[in-house]
Amino acid sequence: MERAIYVGIDLGGTAIKAGICDADGRLIHTAECPTPVKEGAEAVVQRIAELARQLVEASPYHWDQVAGVGAGIPGFLDMEEGHVKHSVNLGWEDVPVKQWLEANLGKSVKIDNDANAAALGEAWGGAGAGIPNVVCYTLGTGVGGGIIVKRRLIQGFSGMAGEIGHIPVVPDDHAIRCGCGKYGCLETVSSATGMVHMAEAALKVGLSSSLSVLANITAKDVVEHAVAGDPIALNIVSIAAGYIGKSMAILSVVVNPQRFIIGGGVAQAGEFLLNLIDRHYRENALHTAQDGVEIVPASLGNNAGVVGAAGLHLFG
Repeated sequence: MERAIYVGIDLGGTAIKAGICDADGRLIHTAECPTPVKEGAEAVVQRIAELARQLVEASPYHWDQVAGVGAGIPGFLDMEEGHVKHSVNLGWEDVPVKQWLEANLGKSVKIDNDANAAALGEAWGGAGAGIPNVVCYTLGTGVGGGIIVKRRLIQGFSGMAGEIGHIPVVPDDHAIRCGCGKYGCLETVSSATGMVHMAEAALKVGLSSSLSVLANITAKDVVEHAVAGDPIALNIVSIAAGYIGKSMAILSVVVNPQRFIIGGGVAQAGEFLLNLIDRHYRENALHTAQDGVEIVPASLGNNAGVVGAAGLHLFG
């Protein structure tokens, strides 16, 4: 019997990434092309289908070996029906991606949001490989995440499980409004956007910081100045890490993961940030829920979404 392969698609507003994975989560072959967003949803889906076929044709495999195609898509989705209900990045409303791709490719298709796909990728073929219970954080412009329990991706009844960035962890007297419309979300303080907002607010009231010489502050700047010993920057990074640790303590008594995986642009701060998160997690988490639990960096980088999308047929 010929070896089964799985095709994963990571759809973004700028680029479409595709990859072939085997049943063990090994990424074998990749391809990428621009996303023709301005041409409309049907044109984008057509381009996905073309890229998937081109990917397999350029590999040592053939189309008959494809056991399924998965796609990670930014936005709010109906995973069961395979519809993208709303995607700001793509400008889509109620797009039947699953139906269109299956008609074009002649293969079973599954979709999920991009954060879930990236989490599944790390759990299957990355830093969580071999660990059945994992929670993944993606620290970028926002805070994304995904929850894997007994090797299955948890989606919830309406697909909202794993929206870690919207756990309300900030006390009311310090809470600011999140992009979701609520107050006190983790995303408001622990994302790149949140850290920059805190830095700008500190400088606006006249606090002394080495950040004041910068024209456009980034989260990378905040972390670098914190490592260098700037007290304002260090306080901001400590606040961000503290609330991540607090959210982990909450999840520890809800899903009790064995490993937390931290990825995304902000996480490139490395051991400095991970050590702060770990300290706050240990201070907040119930001892019996944190015993044996590890906090580790993600390992797949930009390939996590492709790998996870490919794995939707096995673990979604």
